[in-house]
Amino acid sequence: MDKIEKIQRWLSDNNRDIALISDPKTIQYLSGFYSDPNERVLLLVVFKNSDPFLFGPALETQAIKESGWSNPVYGYLDHEKPWEMIADQIHARNTAEINFAIEKANMSVEWLELAKSEFPTSDFSVNLDQMLDQMRMIKSPDEIEKLKIAGKWDDFAFKTCFEAVKAGRPESRVAAEMSYALMKNSIMELSFPALIQSGTHAAEPHGATSDKKIENNALVLFDLGTVWDGYISDATRTIAVGKPDDKSMDIYKVCLEAQLTAQEAAKPGITAEELDKVARDIITKAGYGDYFNHRLGHGMGMSEHEFPSIMEGNQLVLQPGMCFSIEPGIYIPNVAGVRIEDCIHITENGNEPFTHTTKELQYFG
Repeated sequence: MDKIEKIQRWLSDNNRDIALISDPKTIQYLSGFYSDPNERVLLLVVFKNSDPFLFGPALETQAIKESGWSNPVYGYLDHEKPWEMIADQIHARNTAEINFAIEKANMSVEWLELAKSEFPTSDFSVNLDQMLDQMRMIKSPDEIEKLKIAGKWDDFAFKTCFEAVKAGRPESRVAAEMSYALMKNSIMELSFPALIQSGTHAAEPHGATSDKKIENNALVLFDLGTVWDGYISDATRTIAVGKPDDKSMDIYKVCLEAQLTAQEAAKPGITAEELDKVARDIITKAGYGDYFNHRLGHGMGMSEHEFPSIMEGNQLVLQPGMCFSIEPGIYIPNVAGVRIEDCIHITENGNEPFTHTTKELQYFG
């Protein structure tokens, strides 16, 4: 049963007639075509008992056809009213009362109101998100192979960054050299903006690469990811420039122990909550529990944050084919920040990482 057929089976089982797929990444997962339409409408319409169609800007209809999508494609010009045109195509296939399922986490209020204006007596209350999360959670061998290739390019990105590191050089300069090296190898897309943070700047878990100069005798955090055929990599390493102080070194040692121990424990049968606790207990015992302020990991695949979350309260049992990050971190304001991360896939007996850059502390500059 292919992916579209799974959606159709779910519609039938849940008394829904049509699924409106609005997330560009979900559309890519189901159709093979990806585009960020910005303010324009890109929609995959899946019928319970009819062939699906893709609807998008007229300027992209040829690209959709060339992507391998073999079902109908309809385009609209900027001056036209897309939701009226979508409704016309739906009514041509289904003249009865329609019950819809939507991606509630993605569909905007504006789009939902426009859809309701075209189908004023229809029900839009059923959410597709959980079903789609379950579909995307277990990766196929082909998906895992793409993730492995993305991971190899992430290792290349780390190597390039480390070679560019120099005390006094702006973080942004190192990021630029990495991006240029990847583009020279035809890797044109990053999973997310490269994150390079030096010294006390690394104590901001959701900070951003800046023009701050890399400090001497400090730790530098690198969170990097590349894209290969629609699938992403995501990994974090922390290195030393010069000789960091004893406190920074202790933070690194504890974080490394937490990451390695949790990665070793990741296997079928353990729950997401239990795995989070493995790393968190080590950090808490060392006295840094208050400074580990995020979940241990997140699912990954076509997006950098997918289902499941590896965190307290999630009793999901890990299964082969699940792919997620293991990324404990310790962030002490005005002192230092350390995060160490690999994304892995669960195998029959354990796990395998997608990235292989050493996690032992490396010294540069």
